[in-house]
Amino acid sequence: MTTINPIETKPLKPLFLSYLFPAMIGMLLMSVNILVDGIFVSHGVGPTALAGVNIAVPIFSILLSISLWIGMGGATLFSISLGEGNKQRAHQLFTLAFSTMLVVVITIIGFLALNLKDISYIFGASDDTYPYVQEYLHVILLFGIFYTIENLLSIFIRNDGNPKLAMLGLITTSALNILLNYVFIFVLDYGVTGCALATAIATIIGTSVLCLHFFRPQSELKFVTSFLNLSDLKKIFAIGLPSFIVEASVAVIVILYNVTFLHYLGANGVTAYAMVNYIHTVLLTIFLGVGMALQPLVSYHHGARLLERLTALLKIGLATAFILGLTTALIALLFPSQLMALFGDSSFEIRSMAAQGFVHFAIGYVFLGINMVFAEFFQSIEKIRIATTIMLLRSIILFIPTLIILPKILGSQAIWWTFPVAEGITALLIYLFIRKNPRTLSSPDHA
Repeated sequence: MTTINPIETKPLKPLFLSYLFPAMIGMLLMSVNILVDGIFVSHGVGPTALAGVNIAVPIFSILLSISLWIGMGGATLFSISLGEGNKQRAHQLFTLAFSTMLVVVITIIGFLALNLKDISYIFGASDDTYPYVQEYLHVILLFGIFYTIENLLSIFIRNDGNPKLAMLGLITTSALNILLNYVFIFVLDYGVTGCALATAIATIIGTSVLCLHFFRPQSELKFVTSFLNLSDLKKIFAIGLPSFIVEASVAVIVILYNVTFLHYLGANGVTAYAMVNYIHTVLLTIFLGVGMALQPLVSYHHGARLLERLTALLKIGLATAFILGLTTALIALLFPSQLMALFGDSSFEIRSMAAQGFVHFAIGYVFLGINMVFAEFFQSIEKIRIATTIMLLRSIILFIPTLIILPKILGSQAIWWTFPVAEGITALLIYLFIRKNPRTLSSPDHA
């Protein structure tokens, strides 16, 4: 007799919440980790060292985006296979995703290590900052494989019905990173090397916590010897692509915003945007967490062909994202000055510019959550073209022309409207598309 997975019978709201809070906390801690490094380096080593670490962060992000790409692609197929009752294929997909990521990441790390100086200067290093970039990245690249393993394992563990352990691993990493940063930088005076070592050691211990999942009796994360399948490999990269676009487009958006603010509002505008972007980085991970919670459940129900529960899950996800977005926008509207006062060392002029801007900028959160949920939903049911189109629309196709056109027509203040306009139009286009093609949400055929 085959036992029915509790995912198929448990009431959907408590089921979704049991995935939502661990996913949101886990994603939040990942963003906090990068901020913590910056805070400790700026106070313990100095501004030039901070500039060096900030130049190294995008290189670090490349490794994480690769693990997210392969992890989300593989885990989606893994959950679908479990929903179909095909455990052997689930084991093969886990092994394939894990092995592929190791090969890709080791290749990238090797390339980066051999061309470290050239790549650092391309990313903005100077003769002053390069020694710090080099010092930081030597350690980060040496242990880089552990960051990607931790990220991939946390995604798969969430898909294997253990969201709390996925969260616990990330909490362990985050707490140890803070503690070790303090010890290495302020007590032992290891400088930037200490910051990188803190991140590396914390990640290795966090990964060890995640490995406890392999000892769980009901774990389906099993390594098998026969796993290589080119068709599955293509599917992993195709399905994971929208997740990669989210991660990769963040850097592009920040660069484009900085250039535009510098052109219209000078250095003060760039600083004001940096303050807003610190808050945005944290908020973005919370909205990503909603999608992360939805993905394992949607993929499993898609595999099990439980279409009524699938549609109900989408509605719960959309309602959650909308309430979160509306609450965020209202808080920004009511308390913009208080939020910007968190960055106490800036001038009154910059703080007020950031506060006024954030009031307009934050309207975008009402639409952001909805767009993220739809993209994650389509990604989870293997409708990759639709999911990829949504991500490209909000981050590149609509964003870039809006950023160019709005300030030219309406003046510099309109730069802040780029985010809400791009997200709002994307949400409208999704609504019109679904109204015209209602079967897209429920039909089990693949895109």
